[in-house]
Amino acid sequence: MRRLTPWLLALLLALAPALADARPGLGGSFGSRGGRTYSAPAGNGLSNGAAPIQRSYTPNNGNGSTFGSGYGNSGYGNGGFGQRARSPFAAGLLGGFLGAGIGGLLFGRGFFGGMSGGGSLIGLLLQMFLLYLLASWIYRRFFAGNLAMAGGGRFARMMNPGSARPTGGPARPGNLFGGSTRATRPLALVQGDYQSFDQLLHGIQKAWSAQDLAGMNTMATPEMVSFFSEQLSELASRGVRNTVTDVRLQQGDLSEAWSEGAREYATVAMRFSMIDVTRDATGRVVDGSPNERVTVTEVWTFLRASGARWVLSAIQQSR
Repeated sequence: MRRLTPWLLALLLALAPALADARPGLGGSFGSRGGRTYSAPAGNGLSNGAAPIQRSYTPNNGNGSTFGSGYGNSGYGNGGFGQRARSPFAAGLLGGFLGAGIGGLLFGRGFFGGMSGGGSLIGLLLQMFLLYLLASWIYRRFFAGNLAMAGGGRFARMMNPGSARPTGGPARPGNLFGGSTRATRPLALVQGDYQSFDQLLHGIQKAWSAQDLAGMNTMATPEMVSFFSEQLSELASRGVRNTVTDVRLQQGDLSEAWSEGAREYATVAMRFSMIDVTRDATGRVVDGSPNERVTVTEVWTFLRASGARWVLSAIQQSR
């Protein structure tokens, strides 16, 4: 077997993180679950052990994983969507500059130790202006929070919706996508709801394969569509395209369903199989197989306004 040339090895290594889980979501856990975004879904069969939300527009008030920390293996790092944390290093740096600058002004050495110009008023004003510009820049760079805008064996409860016992519980603080400070209420689902979840599973995979963001807008929240758009753009920048076809739902379990004010949520664990293939611009398969099915388990959360249709609001991986 020929040895791989260094550039080819480097290319394969660069592609590996993004192509390992190339289906919608790239194998990450992201989105919003209202007031329960950073709470683990109720352990119920398939949903037991769902990975915590890694990326969300919903602020994390100390109730779970780091807000805005990335997508796991998808290659996105800090500083995308989310709230920028205050840095202890930045605070110390700012304090040091201000302390040294003010001390220099008070003792006649000037802000930088030698710009006082003999103590002239113009020199003093110039130094104070420079101090203001430096402090403003450091504040904007490190301190200003930047919150981004906004077949058989399917669903186990589908055959007997009455067996589902959705749980209520205290709501988390309010958020941009349906969180409420009011107490949550259990929500009863009917067979039509499960059929909607099945249709959304297939529809979103189809829209992803077609790179149809307009279609996704009718099936997912704007937050989820923005994440899908980023992921498709990253794949395109690598010169590859992922398609997911022949999706078959094998099993589904309701984890929890609840309402928060006028919003209703349902978290469902789904095991499904598919043909998951990634090709380069020439059509050559670089990941997956057009002849072999892969099976995954994911926890999807759906959202609707009271009386409206369901849309996807979060995806979590099953660990």
